[in-house]
Amino acid sequence: MAKRAYVCETCGALAEEPGHLCNPKGMPMTCTYCGMEHEPHVKHFCKGKMEDLKYFCDQCGRLATSEEFLCKPKKIG
Repeated sequence: MAKRAYVCETCGALAEEPGHLCNPKGMPMTCTYCGMEHEPHVKHFCKGKMEDLKYFCDQCGRLATSEEFLCKPKKIG
């Protein structure tokens, strides 16, 4: 199965996941936490997710519930 590609409309960077880009353009994505499908540039927070956020990416600033979702994870706190 081919991976979807996303491109940042601001700087032109490419990524397989839109969460690693500041202004992604591409196909809709499915939230790995709640399963909701949404546009890649739309940020949403699932009910209960705020309590589960334990990591942030030292490169792009993305928040995550697990290190595996980040390119350069650091523990919050």
